[in-house]
Amino acid sequence: MSSSQLLVTTAACAARRSVITQLAPAAVRTFASVANVTSTTRNHKVVVVGGGSAGLTISHQLLRKGKFSQDDIAIVDPAEWHHYQPGWTLVGGGLKNKEQLRKPLKSLIDPKLRFYNTELASFSPDSNTVTLGNGDKLTYEHLVVVPGIKVDFNSIKGLQDALSNPDSGVSSIYGYDTCDKADRTIKALKGGQAIFTQPMGVVKCAGAPQKIMWLALDHWKKSGLYDPANPSSSPIHITFATGLPVMFGVPKYSAVLEKLRKERGVEGLFAHDLVEINGNDAVFSHGENQKLTRKFDLMHVTPKMGAHAFIKSSPLANEAGFVDVDEETLRHKKWKNVWSAGDASSLPTSKTAAAITAQAPVLVKNVLRSMRGKEADEEYDGYTSCPLLTEYGKVLLAEFKYGGVPKETFGKALRIDQAVPRRAFYHLKKDFFPWVYYKYMVKGTWGGPKGWLRD
Repeated sequence: MSSSQLLVTTAACAARRSVITQLAPAAVRTFASVANVTSTTRNHKVVVVGGGSAGLTISHQLLRKGKFSQDDIAIVDPAEWHHYQPGWTLVGGGLKNKEQLRKPLKSLIDPKLRFYNTELASFSPDSNTVTLGNGDKLTYEHLVVVPGIKVDFNSIKGLQDALSNPDSGVSSIYGYDTCDKADRTIKALKGGQAIFTQPMGVVKCAGAPQKIMWLALDHWKKSGLYDPANPSSSPIHITFATGLPVMFGVPKYSAVLEKLRKERGVEGLFAHDLVEINGNDAVFSHGENQKLTRKFDLMHVTPKMGAHAFIKSSPLANEAGFVDVDEETLRHKKWKNVWSAGDASSLPTSKTAAAITAQAPVLVKNVLRSMRGKEADEEYDGYTSCPLLTEYGKVLLAEFKYGGVPKETFGKALRIDQAVPRRAFYHLKKDFFPWVYYKYMVKGTWGGPKGWLRD
């Protein structure tokens, strides 16, 4: 049996085990109750700010592993829906419907947790208090701050108007309302200049801006509109314009992606940051006070991203606006009962859902140890992962830790090179990961490379 067949078989066996488990008698799960907040102060052992990937995973791991009673743990989040955002690339590539990838947030929260379906206004860490948007206050013994990152569609002049215009060729997989437009514009293009952008600075899933490009290239190749061997004579020309100096931040995988770019005839505009869209003109900044204007017929845009305003303006933030935590223990550098993980944290690693699978168990163990008066000695090594689609049917599975050092799950177990795009990795990205995310990860029972978590 080949390594690719073994990977697919492993995923299939995991799915079958899950079905058997589901057939066993179990308690009926109900929705969490939404708190009717009145002008009073409510007390909780743990307050979790954010109901995204990190918030749900951490809350449920705490509930499973600690001795908590009804409403001891509270979640604060104003959202109605919870989205599996890594799947938006699949939507942009025509592989998923976006409606498949979201669920009502309330339905994902265990009824033993108290859910405040409202925004958070401010933090008062010296008094162990947070203030909600309506002025009410919650006190805590421990605070977990995991509200994610802001995708700022106003960060590029003209982007909002271009995205909302159904006749423009501008799309973005970084929003629920815009991810399916990418698929429509890719399939509608029959000729002209296609530009795919990545901004300078922090982004969610640093590989996603080029994933959609590789899928588009493959579609146009199969449609006879693009010949990688002779791109200059093809009806469509492709450019990857990135604010970074390289294709990817990890040298091992960057070298492979740069080789693919050259082999497939994709123009690279490195250290070029998109700043404006004006009709069919894209304006990039590069160098010192220099600008470049390019015509386009299709453009996929990755907006700039950064910390939410209520985090940036809080005493918890560092100079960049992220929650200032120790990179190993995930504990705040000043307040010992404040913790953070995921996109909102200052952790110097790529911001991905896969990173949460490694961060959450560390944070949970350290919070529980701290509650028992013990030292927070669990350490996070920076693990994160990016399943990078390189064409339909193949994925390069980048896994690495702090310092851009590869930490490959299957490379160690099966002695294969994960920098080689494989079909088995494609099925992990397309089928297994979305399934395991809603079935296990956000319920606190999935540990990524470590598999299913035990109590």
